[in-house]
Amino acid sequence: MNNWLLRLPSRHPARMRLYIFPHAGGSPASFLPWQELLAPAIELAAIHLPGRGARFHEPNAQSIQEIVAPLAQELARQPLLPFAFFGHSLGALVAFELTRYLHANGAQLPLHLFVSGCHAPRYRNPSRQLHRMDDHTLLEELRTYNGTPAELLQSRELMEIVLPIIRADFGLAERFAYQPAPKLDVPMSILAGRGDDYETPEQSEGWQEETDGPCALHWFDGDHFFIHSECQRVLSHVNQTMATCLACL
Repeated sequence: MNNWLLRLPSRHPARMRLYIFPHAGGSPASFLPWQELLAPAIELAAIHLPGRGARFHEPNAQSIQEIVAPLAQELARQPLLPFAFFGHSLGALVAFELTRYLHANGAQLPLHLFVSGCHAPRYRNPSRQLHRMDDHTLLEELRTYNGTPAELLQSRELMEIVLPIIRADFGLAERFAYQPAPKLDVPMSILAGRGDDYETPEQSEGWQEETDGPCALHWFDGDHFFIHSECQRVLSHVNQTMATCLACL
């Protein structure tokens, strides 16, 4: 079994692969339904971090840098296809740092980088230390994010399982420290929610400073988790962008 990747059996011959990097506490399985909304030529593979699901017995990573090296090795073992990265929130930081790692090591780069619902790395807000909050305070914070189902928040038994994963993921984001590096030469799409109270237009636009490739900001209705409420529009943009990538191969 592949520990790092979760995917559905392909129904069509794939010409391109889309790697999905979930948000803090996000399950890779929750993104598998996206496969039905992607173009038939696109194969979806969701990144499965340690410490959750079938990897529950493994310790959670303590830093994003701890993730990128083994993940890069796993991607190098995959059947050769052009690929793109899509990361939301924490997942956008992981996808960005992985792209930097691949670039620094002369490895195959994504044809496109989708960064969604995430401050530009050099313009992140000061850490609120969410991962250090007690359980009650952290649960109240989660209610304001609108990313955890209410029925899950109300289940003490389920939250005893999920809360350590969310806390660990918040720690990954809050321990992240931006390090200057050469700009990428990768086209980038910045996706942001108009109602996202945790991100400013300036923080979204700041991603443009990380690449010399084409870079465009796309706004969607909804809050921080617009990728759910605006899923059809988000994936329409992904399909159109990846079709352009395929046409240029």
